[in-house]
Amino acid sequence: MKEACLWQDTSPEPMPDLPDLEGPQASDVIVVGGGITGLSTALHLAEAGTAVTLIEAGEIPSGGSGRNVGLVNAGLWIPPDDICEALGEADGERANAILGAAPAKVFALIEHHGIACQATRSGTLHLAHNGQGERELARRAEQLQRRGAPVDLVEDEACWGMLGTRRIRRALHDHRAGTLNPVAYTRGLARAAIAAGALLYARSPALGVAREGDGWRVATPRGSVTASRLVLATNAYSEEEWNQVRQHFFPGHFFQVASPPLSDALAGDILPQRQGAWDTRMVLSSMRRDAEGRLILGSLGRGDGRPASYVRCWADRIQRHYFPQLGRVDWECTWTGRIAFTPDHTLRLFEPAPGILAATGYNGRGITTGTVVGQGFARYLTHGDDALLPLPIRSPKPIPAKPLWSSCYEGGFTLYHTGQCLRVLI
Repeated sequence: MKEACLWQDTSPEPMPDLPDLEGPQASDVIVVGGGITGLSTALHLAEAGTAVTLIEAGEIPSGGSGRNVGLVNAGLWIPPDDICEALGEADGERANAILGAAPAKVFALIEHHGIACQATRSGTLHLAHNGQGERELARRAEQLQRRGAPVDLVEDEACWGMLGTRRIRRALHDHRAGTLNPVAYTRGLARAAIAAGALLYARSPALGVAREGDGWRVATPRGSVTASRLVLATNAYSEEEWNQVRQHFFPGHFFQVASPPLSDALAGDILPQRQGAWDTRMVLSSMRRDAEGRLILGSLGRGDGRPASYVRCWADRIQRHYFPQLGRVDWECTWTGRIAFTPDHTLRLFEPAPGILAATGYNGRGITTGTVVGQGFARYLTHGDDALLPLPIRSPKPIPAKPLWSSCYEGGFTLYHTGQCLRVLI
């Protein structure tokens, strides 16, 4: 089992051939970060006729935009009523509406720009792993249906037919959602942004940001860009001391394991409609099939740096619990991505300084949230209108005790996975 991201190896969209940034340049807007948020911002700005320059520290993509599960999910991590409780009624319902419609925005971009990212639109499945989970899904379903969302609970034979396992008797089917190859989607956004006139540079990490007249100057190892406005789209990969985004989230991780391609004769009854799924466990397990039939399992926590035997043991335990019909699986590869968490599980959109926009705290919903935030940022920068953003621009306080939050989360994930490997938990 090699440590490598499956999506990189199987992307139908090629890696864009981008230059390094060299010498001084000027633009209307600088975007730092070549993930989904940054590329969506650059694409929509360029389509509006705004000169935009995007710089990425590595290749596109190199962060969480290419290392996630590839679920095109609607909404936030928490149920709609909880969102309203956390954000207030007006802001909560605004977030529910805009993020509930976000999968349609993603699929519209894919179709309009011809992005080859193996997209499916058969929905996603939230799986109740026990009685408490069934009650939680019933609560979510009621809240979503009350808001007109096309979701339904599938049970017993119908549920088993969609999943290929009898371990789950109830699931919440969200028809708005789907799956894709996240590396291919991100590269497709880059291709579309370049075609629209955006300037993209790779291998050009931002070394610092400084005031330059009425605007901002971003320095890279071999060049610089000046502009009147700046977008920090670094999210969970904000590490530098100068980057104020790092004060507004605490990092967590999500690891995945992929099998070799499985024949339909062997695994055709497992997620036959290619929905992505995840369960209601305290430390969830995710599962999906890719375009070539691989089974991909994942969970919260780090897989990188751990012994392969540990990761394999966990994957074997989950696979044999849900899909014993596969027998022994020789896992092909494993990879880990980073998530920007917030204590209330809601995102943050803010201005660290006049002329700078920033976003973070997607809490594992990066594909859809990053896409609509990028579109909203572009509208805000060109028209001064924040109506397309899921939340108004705020001035949140930094998150206190960030290392403690991260340590508690990762420690809890590790203990839970160890319990699964030892067959104490499942």
